[in-house]
Amino acid sequence: MSTLTQDTVSPAPASPIDKPSSMRVVKDRVATVAVYAAFVLALIPLVWILYTVIDRGANLLFDSTWWTNSQRGMIARREGGGAYHAIIGTLLQAAVTAIIAVPIGVFTAIYLVEYGRGKLARAVSFMVDILTGIPSIVAALFVYALWVTTFHFERVAFAVCLALVLLMIPVVVRSTEEMLKLVPNELREASYALGVPKWKTIFKIVLPTAFSGIVTGVLLGLARVMGETAPLLILGPYAKSINTDMFSGFMGALPTMINQERSEAYGPAVNRVWAAALTLILLVMLLNIAGRVIARTNKVSR
Repeated sequence: MSTLTQDTVSPAPASPIDKPSSMRVVKDRVATVAVYAAFVLALIPLVWILYTVIDRGANLLFDSTWWTNSQRGMIARREGGGAYHAIIGTLLQAAVTAIIAVPIGVFTAIYLVEYGRGKLARAVSFMVDILTGIPSIVAALFVYALWVTTFHFERVAFAVCLALVLLMIPVVVRSTEEMLKLVPNELREASYALGVPKWKTIFKIVLPTAFSGIVTGVLLGLARVMGETAPLLILGPYAKSINTDMFSGFMGALPTMINQERSEAYGPAVNRVWAAALTLILLVMLLNIAGRVIARTNKVSR
């Protein structure tokens, strides 16, 4: 019986993958340079916008009046006042929108993942896809036709929330759906084997496992709808004073404050436009950061 020593073992032949040809190396470097160049080109507008907004709007944000006062009684040529009314309006509308959209979106996603079979599930998924691509102005006009034209209600902040709900639901549905699909089936099967009903398995096992991912999707959806302007212009007239009633009177919001002040040519009004834009960017950025931080704690793994 012969013994196979290390010296007698011949090395394996070199694979073409181990040593790529010079042409492949050139193509790889050209592709790498093209990708980095495209990344830099895409980054230039973003950096330029952020620099411009911060440069022109940061001054007012360091003034405590900006965060504590409204624009009531202020005129375009006079300096002073703040964005407290618009910040409160934006946060209130976002909160009401989330209260309506999140349960609808989460339950729709549960149906599609856990129960949805057949034509009804395909129809629901198709409608969610349509809502995903619907322009914000179309959602606003739909609510206007229903709220104002059909039922003859006043244009109020709650009508704005109804339009924003149409925009937020598909974001919540799709993000929740993806998180529920990531929950391992072994958890469901183990629960069923113990005799736990399906509905209790979903609410006690599946949803807690995907909770952090669902919250991330909700925050990203909120970040999107807070910057929408069309529903505010059509359904929520701007007011310079503080109004927390969702069903009566006009309510200020940061997008409509920007739209109102931009029509003025005076310096103080222009400064308020940039400061309001920076405030809105900060709010959206905070929500995005919160969503990313929560996503890092997501324990659902593939």
